[in-house]
Amino acid sequence: MHTLKKHPYVTHPKERIKKDLKGISKFNYWIAVKITNGVGTMWCAYAFLIIDFVMLPPVIAANSVMVWITYIAQTVLQLVLLPIIMVGQNVIQTQNESKADTDHQTLTYLATLQDEQMNELKNQTEILIRLEELLLKNKPL
Repeated sequence: MHTLKKHPYVTHPKERIKKDLKGISKFNYWIAVKITNGVGTMWCAYAFLIIDFVMLPPVIAANSVMVWITYIAQTVLQLVLLPIIMVGQNVIQTQNESKADTDHQTLTYLATLQDEQMNELKNQTEILIRLEELLLKNKPL
């Protein structure tokens, strides 16, 4: 696919987000993205699953409903499922970004096409005005 030139009236959402970030906000955004990308991986989920299994024998030995509920809520749900949910969100986000890129290319193409059509119409209008003037000049009275 060929690359479209930037259109003055069509801005990609990524450009708007980056333009709004300045100073410490830009740094905080960068750190948050790095941490999220690190935790939101299946490798992190596997590591947390290993930690989860290491904690399982004492839970079994405790033989207490309260210990099991705490184990499931704090270890299984928070440690293991959170990274897996983040991976799913990353997949969905990638799909959304792809759609946004496609939509942006389409909008840029349509805006460029509209500009070209408007220029054509202006040129045709000028030609029609000149033809009308010529007809009026050469029309016998």
